[in-house]
Amino acid sequence: MDFLLDPNIAYLILLGGVLLGLMAIVTPGTGVFEVGAFFCLLLAGYAVYNLSFNWWALILLVLSIAPFIYAVQKPKREIYLGVSIFFLVIGSVFLFAVDGWKPAVNPFVALATSGLLSAFLWIVVRKTVQAAGVRPVHDLDALTDLSGEARSRIHEEGSVFVAGEMWSARSDKVIPAGSPIRVVRREGFILVVEKDAHSNNNLKKEK
Repeated sequence: MDFLLDPNIAYLILLGGVLLGLMAIVTPGTGVFEVGAFFCLLLAGYAVYNLSFNWWALILLVLSIAPFIYAVQKPKREIYLGVSIFFLVIGSVFLFAVDGWKPAVNPFVALATSGLLSAFLWIVVRKTVQAAGVRPVHDLDALTDLSGEARSRIHEEGSVFVAGEMWSARSDKVIPAGSPIRVVRREGFILVVEKDAHSNNNLKKEK
């Protein structure tokens, strides 16, 4: 594993681990980013242990996590994302040291990689956060209390026409086809409905 002791390779592996870790924060639960980040940071940790490094740069790397999480949780707070990227770039470039504080990473490698990383995080993370904060065009919870019509006999299963669409439905009591219904709640993509007595009363009054 001597190749890991090359500051340039260690730097790239470290950035890869940090990037995967940050993406795991943005899109949790996949497991892919988490596993990749773990192995990359494990290899980077081996390099940090064996190479000379700056403590203050390591502290900057750790500090970059807090504003990043805050930016993800609070949309339209791009300034915190910018601060996180700044800490991440400076901390990673100056982490591996020469002569006590000078960066051991090739400046061209550092410049190119840091630029790509910054652009990626700025664009992708902002777009991901914005997409997560957008309210779905079809809000299923808005179907509750809406009225519709039973298109088939409904009990354990059936179909109803609500909000201009056909839906699978069930009911605690048998509802004949053609009856007016009201949505009580939803269970996944199945609507739990009941016979709409109010609609029946209105029909009687109209007659």
